[in-house]
Order: sequence, then structure tokens, then C-alpha cells
Amino acid sequence: MKNNFLLLTFVVISVSLLVTDFLISAKISTITYENLQTEAIEIATITASTPAVIDNLAGQGDPQDLQRFANRISAISGVRFVVVMDMNRKRMSHPDASKIGTYYENNDANEAFLGNPQTSIDSGSLGESLRAFAPVYTAQGKQVGVVLVGIMLDEVTSAVTQSRGSVVFGSICGLVIGILGAIFLARQIKKYTFGMEPFAIAKMLEERNAILESIREGAFAIDQEEKITMINKAAMRVLDNAELKGDLIGKNVEDFIPNTRMQNVLKTGKAELDQEQNLNGLTILTNRIPVYVNNEIVGVVATFRDKSEMQKLAEKLMDVKIYAEELRSQTHEFMNKLHVVVGMIHLGNYDQVKEYVAQIAHTYQAEVGGVVRAIKDPVLAGFLLGKLSLAREAGVKMKLTEDSFVPDLFEADIVHDLITIIGNLVTNALESLEKTAVKELFVKILHEDDRLFIEVRDTGRGMDQKQIKFIYENGYSTKGENRGIGLYITKRSLAHLQGTIYVLSELGQGTTFYVSLPYRSKERFFD
Repeated sequence: MKNNFLLLTFVVISVSLLVTDFLISAKISTITYENLQTEAIEIATITASTPAVIDNLAGQGDPQDLQRFANRISAISGVRFVVVMDMNRKRMSHPDASKIGTYYENNDANEAFLGNPQTSIDSGSLGESLRAFAPVYTAQGKQVGVVLVGIMLDEVTSAVTQSRGSVVFGSICGLVIGILGAIFLARQIKKYTFGMEPFAIAKMLEERNAILESIREGAFAIDQEEKITMINKAAMRVLDNAELKGDLIGKNVEDFIPNTRMQNVLKTGKAELDQEQNLNGLTILTNRIPVYVNNEIVGVVATFRDKSEMQKLAEKLMDVKIYAEELRSQTHEFMNKLHVVVGMIHLGNYDQVKEYVAQIAHTYQAEVGGVVRAIKDPVLAGFLLGKLSLAREAGVKMKLTEDSFVPDLFEADIVHDLITIIGNLVTNALESLEKTAVKELFVKILHEDDRLFIEVRDTGRGMDQKQIKFIYENGYSTKGENRGIGLYITKRSLAHLQGTIYVLSELGQGTTFYVSLPYRSKERFFD
């Protein structure tokens, strides 16, 4: 597999040369045969027009002179034999003197005796030969005989083989040059394909296509001419949502995405990461990366995803974080109580252990009972119990007001949004109570007329009006860097539920959040 380029090129060149050699050799064989045939006819015609031949056939010359003349013509022209025959087909000359005076019996001379030059391949006393016949005429136009010129077939074959030899030699030279060229070409191709063979390139291309179609991020690429060369299905889906439709491959990126900055990346070579971009009202988060080959920018690849999808992922991560913190707090609280029980058992204070456990059970049952009676949705009730445990661990007195009541949800899919809203408000309240003397947190949740009213009030440090103006912005926080997403997500969840939020706060006087949103209960729906 390491020399596929070289082997493939060698095979192509070899096959091409073999086919060329076959075609040229066949053509040369035909041409050589035709040339020898023409040469034989010319020799026969010239011999038939000489006075020595005409006079002897007309009965005016010495037959010995005719034999010597025929042999001389044969020696000079290089043909195998020259035979002169009269109109009775009697041989007047022949390379074999014993054949002089004998008759030529083959039928291939019939046309010549009728006055028409002709050629043939036939066997005679000297073997198989290429024969040319030419009629002999006197000055008065009377035919007096025929001249036969013969070239042995082995000589014809030798001439053809010699002609083909030059072709074969040329083909061998071409093959050697082709092999050297193939080696050079293979090295150059491997240089530009990073040493990979065709199979490896095909495999890598298929893997790339599979990866592009499997990822949920949209991806497309442009070349140096700013034309789109590749786009995956996820990108097509996002562009369709933005009403940017059509066959994009081969088109200029600016014609479809007017506000893209891929051209800028193509010019500067600097990547642009985590950038927001508006596509006909649809906001995406995109990365634009230049593509280099041999330190030269040959294109740009952009990956992107609908920002709303990313925000939903962030919300889910926030919920997971909340759940994890609540589980940790409950575990920590349980372990503390368990350590107390173990210590009292070691000290032998069994009566105190019994009393302590009873107190814990009573407190837990009262807390659980109060929450379960007020909150009919089990998921939301469990969530609030976790928040109560987290507050106790933080030393905060958290209370669900006695008038709180939430009937079971008819639309269970909004529980996620409710947990996001209440969780973020409670978490912010607990954080605001960290450095205060009075640590109290009150949560009220009421259901009236198909609406849910939520109130979260704390005795924390509060906020001034300037801070309140920015609390719902993504990334804004008074608690340090990498914060400020909780209230932003809360605002988004309320927008999704068509709810509202309002805040009252003063520095040093605590903060109260008021939330109102649509809420249909099962009881109301089935009444």
C-alpha cells in the first residue's frame, strides 16, 4: 500500500505503451509489406521495359545474355530471383539454370499474361515468396512475355521484424522514462497529499464526512476565492431556520450570509472564537478558524450553533449544579447528625441519643409534612426540601410560608422552568445572607386563578437602584467574575412561560423578588 501511486502510474504507462506498440507494430507491418510489394512491382516493371528482355523475348537476342542480365538485376536490386517467361509460360531465365526451358504452371501469373501487372504470395521451386508480375511489350505494343520478381517471405518477415524492432526499442525507452517520471510524479503527489496513499485519502474523506454529519454544530468552509466548498446538515438546518435557503456549494459566502466575517479571517489569518452573529433575526454563536496548508491560508472553516440551544444547555447545567449542591448539603447535614449520634453512643448516653433522634425525626417530619401539604407536585416539593437543607447548612433560617399552596401541575413539562426560577432566586438570596447578622429567608408560593405567584424575601445586604438596573443582564454580578448568569436564565425562563418578575431592594434592608406566571392545575382542568 505504500507505493500505490508509483505502481498505478507504472501500470498506466506500461499498458499505454503496450497498446501503442501493438497498434504501431501492426501498422508498420502493413506498410513494410506494401512497400516491399511496390518495390517488387517496380523492379519487375523496369526489368520488363529493358531492351535486353524485350529483344530476347522477341527472338532477337542471346538467351545466355538474358540469364546473365536477370541475375545481375537480382543482385543489384536485392530481390531473391528474377524470372523471364515468354507467352507460352516457358522460363527464359531462372536463378536455378536447370529450370530454364521449363514451364511455369502456377495460376498466380494468369492476369500478367493477360497484360495486367499483379502480385501474389505462393510457393515455387525456391520456396514461399512474395511475387510481382509485369507484362513485357515490344515497341509496337505487342505482349511477348512476363517478368517475375520474387522476394522470399522469410526476407519479408525479417524486414518487418527489423522495422518493429525500432518500435520496441522506442517503447522500452519510453517505459524507462515513464518509470522515472512515475517516481518523480509519485513523490510530488505524496508531497501534496502529506504522504498518504489514495486509499488513506478516501478513508480520511469518508471519516471527515461522517464526523461532519454526526456533530450537532453547523459547519461549513470557504476557499481562497470566498466560495463555499463544504456544508453539513446541521448548518443547513440552522440556515433554513434563518430563511437562508438554496444550493450553497460553489456560491460566494457573502451572497448568502451578508454579515459573516469569514472574509476578514481569510485576510488576517486570525481566528475569531465564541462570536455572536445575527442571521435574519436568529442569533448564533460561531467560531471562525483559518485553514493553513504549507503555511499558506487556503480557506476558513466556521462552526456555529443556535444561541437559544446553547442557553438551554446552560440552564440544564445550572439545574444540575443546583441539584448537586442540594444533595451535597443534605448529605453533609445527615453526616453531621450521624456523627453526633455515634459520639453519644460511644459516651453511653443512650437516653440522650433516643431524645436527639426523636427530635430530628419530629423536625424532619414537620418540615417534610409542611412542604408536602403545601406543594402537591413531588418534583417541586423534593426540590424545596433540598433548599431547606442547604439553608440550614449555611446557618440561614429559611421558611416556606404557611399560606403557600401549589396544586399538582397539569403541564408537567414546566417543572424544569419553575425549578430554574425558584432555585436561582433562593440561591441568590442565600448568597446575599452570607455576611449579614440576621439570616432569614422567606418563600411564598400561591396559586390563584390559573396563575402562580412566587415571592422570595431575604434580610440580606440588598441592592441600590443602579445595580437593580443591570441584574438581568448576562454576566453581570456583584459577586465577582464568571458569575451573573442565574437571573439572566430566570428572566429567559419567565419569558418562555409568559411570566413577569419584579424586584424591591434597598441597601442593608434586604431584597424581595415577585414572580407571576400562568399555571394550570389538574384539578382546575378536570373540573
